[in-house]
Amino acid sequence: MRVKESASLAVGSGAEVFLYVQDGQGPERDEISGVEVVDTGPPSHGRVRRMLFGAWRMYRAVRAGRPRVAHFHDPELIPVGLALKLSGIKVVYDVHEDVPRQILGKHWIPVWLRRPVASAAAGFEWLAGRAFDGIVAATPTIARRFPAHKTVTVQNFPILAELVAPDPVPYAQRPPHFAYVGGITGIRGSREMVEAIGRVDEPECRLQLAGGFSPAGHGDELAALGGWQRVEFHGWASRPQVAAILGNVRAGLVLFHPAPNHLDAQPNKLFEYMAAGLPVIASDFPLWRGIVDGAGCGLLVDPQDPDAIAEAMAWLLAHPDEAEAMGRRGRDAVERQYNWAPEADKLLALYEQLMSGRRAG
Repeated sequence: MRVKESASLAVGSGAEVFLYVQDGQGPERDEISGVEVVDTGPPSHGRVRRMLFGAWRMYRAVRAGRPRVAHFHDPELIPVGLALKLSGIKVVYDVHEDVPRQILGKHWIPVWLRRPVASAAAGFEWLAGRAFDGIVAATPTIARRFPAHKTVTVQNFPILAELVAPDPVPYAQRPPHFAYVGGITGIRGSREMVEAIGRVDEPECRLQLAGGFSPAGHGDELAALGGWQRVEFHGWASRPQVAAILGNVRAGLVLFHPAPNHLDAQPNKLFEYMAAGLPVIASDFPLWRGIVDGAGCGLLVDPQDPDAIAEAMAWLLAHPDEAEAMGRRGRDAVERQYNWAPEADKLLALYEQLMSGRRAG
């Protein structure tokens, strides 16, 4: 999302755009968009050190650059945003998640502490909503938590051509494989995916898994499951690599658990699978049901039931013509509605207002 927004702002506005990161990889420049990547140093180890020292390094780097507008995504950087605002820089807070509800499902926060931490986060975001010059919300649900006069909803929909493989394998010739690409965590259905792939009768059935494990030891937990022998793990994958994976599987999996933050989420992977022309097997949440059933692009299941997931996989393999038609309908829905172009226009409109001074903080 950060890269997509940066590129759209650089190309659409003609302004200089700098993307500040902390990865220790050094500076670079995107020759297509002209976005300059500024590396503020390697990431600090540990959450506390990252929140304190990492945030301080980020503040110093952005403050030294004296941008007209500073746009940040991480809620941990709200104090940095407030400090930049006090220094005379306009600030935009980009909200990807319902942070208070997300905290309620954090495995690393003791259960007794989650509600107080969630309440504190809600207080910080209330302050951010009133102090900052603009709010970019990833979903309409998130947008309703912030002042309407300074909030714009910019949904993380895919760029139409980005995840289409140059030479995709014709659907009928693809192996009986399924894909999941993204953060690999228990709350996003990793265990159920691995268990389900092992329960499909088709012996050549495989799960193409790409992404990073969280926590780091989660990979060992999954490797101990019986279905892991049918998993082909790719690790982190570039966008072209993701396109190649999606161009040679039968369906994409989006099996988030019903955590508070997931029920009203719009995971970009759902729309990316649709953009790649794949049918989806997705969690049966009311919001997701409206998207999947509305487009007729997949099957909905209980994400915590490996047998139900395996049955959905088997159905798609047994009905390839219907599965391919689901994929086409999903692609059509992305072309009509769920693509990045109109979202980029809304982001550019916000910046035009900020730069002209018509939107006050």
